[in-house]
Amino acid sequence: MIVFPNSKINIGLHVLNRRVDGFHNIESVFYPISWKDSLETVKSEEFLFEVFGSQIAGTGEENLCVKAYRLLQQNFDLPNVKMCLLKNIPAGAGLGGGSSDGAFTLKLLNDIFSLNLSSAELKSLSTQLGSDCSFFIENKPCFVSGRGDQLQLIDLDLTAFHIVLVHPNISINTKWAYEQLAFTRKKINDQSGSLSQLIKNPIQRWKEILFNDFEEVVFLHHPEIALIKQQFYDNGAIYASMSGSGSAVYGIFEHEPMNLSFKPEWKIFSGKL
Repeated sequence: MIVFPNSKINIGLHVLNRRVDGFHNIESVFYPISWKDSLETVKSEEFLFEVFGSQIAGTGEENLCVKAYRLLQQNFDLPNVKMCLLKNIPAGAGLGGGSSDGAFTLKLLNDIFSLNLSSAELKSLSTQLGSDCSFFIENKPCFVSGRGDQLQLIDLDLTAFHIVLVHPNISINTKWAYEQLAFTRKKINDQSGSLSQLIKNPIQRWKEILFNDFEEVVFLHHPEIALIKQQFYDNGAIYASMSGSGSAVYGIFEHEPMNLSFKPEWKIFSGKL
């Protein structure tokens, strides 16, 4: 059986405070997009996991696909499988590609072996894999809070718009980004209100009111990422932002832009939202 784990973008990202468990309380809006990996799983005489496409760290037991299998194996008598992951979504980009792979693995194994786990049970399991994983169980636009595991479905439909997303072959370490943020963050969002309310404004206003708290520090260390965002606005984007704590930058347009120019080695996704 084959599934296609997709990615997400963050529309706004506020880092509120550091929690006693070492994580941070955040608020953001997650929106699924169709930049996808491919994951094929079949029964096998021995457990095998292979990765093709883009190189990623943690191709063995550290990979979230394998962790998802091991997690279910604790509660179910799972037979051996062979999993083949074709990696298209870049790592360290803020697109949730690894989290999506893990969540889709849970759903795939649930279907293959008729485990009859409910959506709520899959969400609960997915939080043991990572903060973003539970989003990809239902895979619908959500207001996200807590450490990224508290989800509230929202009515947000961007299918009328076009997205261009650029990954400039830079991987941002999430731990590093949070450490830098503690020293550089300006409390610009303290007066701006919760994203759960701000997202209800017309998209034409988002540029003025929706911010990603990681942009300041990432742009400081990687000015070429800031230039991508500016190029989007120079070419008519309604809204542009870095996604998550990673290096991918997206622009939302009313129509497909014609004058964008990026380095040929950069990864680019373009399509309808």
